Amino acid sequence: MVGKTDEEIETIKLHQKNNMDAIREFWRMMQGADAVLVLNLDKNGVKNYVGGNTLMEIGFAHILNQKIFMLNPIPEMPYCKSEIEAVKPIIINGDLKKII
Repeated sequence: MVGKTDEEIETIKLHQKNNMDAIREFWRMMQGADAVLVLNLDKNGVKNYVGGNTLMEIGFAHILNQKIFMLNPIPEMPYCKSEIEAVKPIIINGDLKKII
């Protein structure tokens, strides 16, 4: 996605979601994993941003009893923060050595 405009990125994402069934594909890819690592980087002026798809994948990981690691602290995002807190992610504060 490097070098693409926000509009181009959204067009690509819509194609993946609608034509490639990306949500189910990510679900299939998660099967058998021990953990997920959420790369919640700053985006759109929001520190440690978590988008809708990532929130769904966090939910999938929780249902699959996988450990959920977050690179950065839980973002201060209404409607999202309490849902993330409920799954008790392990915040690694950028230290990949904390993934166990």
